[in-house]
Amino acid sequence: MGGSFHFAEPAWLWALTLCIPVAMWLWLARHMGNNDRIDQYADKHLLPYLLGRSEADSRTRWRRYARWAGLWFILVLAMAGPRWDFTDVQLFRPGTNLVVLFDISRSMEVGDVQPNRMARARQELEDLLDKNRGVRVGLIAFASVSHVVSPITEDMNGIRRVLSALDTQLVRLQGSRLSFALDRARELLAGQPEDSTGSLLIISDGDFDESGLGQRLQSLAEAGIPVHVLGVGTARGGSVPGPNGTILKDRRGQPVLSRLNETQLRELASAGGGIYRQADFRDSDTNSILDEVKTQALPDSGSEERTRIWNERFYWLAGFALILLLPRFRRSMAGYRRVEQ
Repeated sequence: MGGSFHFAEPAWLWALTLCIPVAMWLWLARHMGNNDRIDQYADKHLLPYLLGRSEADSRTRWRRYARWAGLWFILVLAMAGPRWDFTDVQLFRPGTNLVVLFDISRSMEVGDVQPNRMARARQELEDLLDKNRGVRVGLIAFASVSHVVSPITEDMNGIRRVLSALDTQLVRLQGSRLSFALDRARELLAGQPEDSTGSLLIISDGDFDESGLGQRLQSLAEAGIPVHVLGVGTARGGSVPGPNGTILKDRRGQPVLSRLNETQLRELASAGGGIYRQADFRDSDTNSILDEVKTQALPDSGSEERTRIWNERFYWLAGFALILLLPRFRRSMAGYRRVEQ
């Protein structure tokens, strides 16, 4: 916080000089009223309308002028934008982008973590959005196909509003095809400015059955797009829920089991030049991932860049001026009612 009073738009203060010609006009109007030759052109009761001057005496006119000049003074000061007190806000380099690849395949319904993997993954993503400062985030949900839930944006509240919609029912064909999600994520990052940086975060249980994923992540890392992984689930795993509350079974009639494939997820994070963390109730997992994303965005920054946000105070003067105008408004409305009657 700090002080240092000043005006945001000091050029508005020149408008105060408009009071000078108005005062000169009042002075000249008083002297014109003493000119007897003007009375030759019209009756005295018509002269105030022809000359544009009030019938009030000089003292009354100057009092009115002082009131309106004081009101004009207050409004001009408000338009000039008085400000004092500021807050230093930390900045990160513009164009720091993170695309989250969120697994919504059937295996994410397994209840080896409470209440299930899907709910835990949504909670981890919400924690990441709450702690995020200065990083733009995009969201892609994937199973057998991929859906762009949110483009890369600075609106974290917009992403929060769609978290509850992330569910396995979004796709009909089940399975985990990470390669399609990687293609969509690269398209999102390709649409960003050239001087921006990009990272990927995969939130999944690692139930992938695709070849060549390591090579694809390695090519992304070589292109300057590191890939981080957040694993959801446990090594003991659990049965995969089927439709209508049943247990999903294989061709032999045995329950389909899904376990956290931590080995594969670690290998993917290593190939993508990122880090691997297992989701838990602590904040260390999302904090470490955000730290890695920001480190990539500011690789040579020895000190944090900050900007100064001033606290604007113009509304104090504008509110005071409205209060002063309120009695005039009430008198005008009262006169209007008398005329109607």
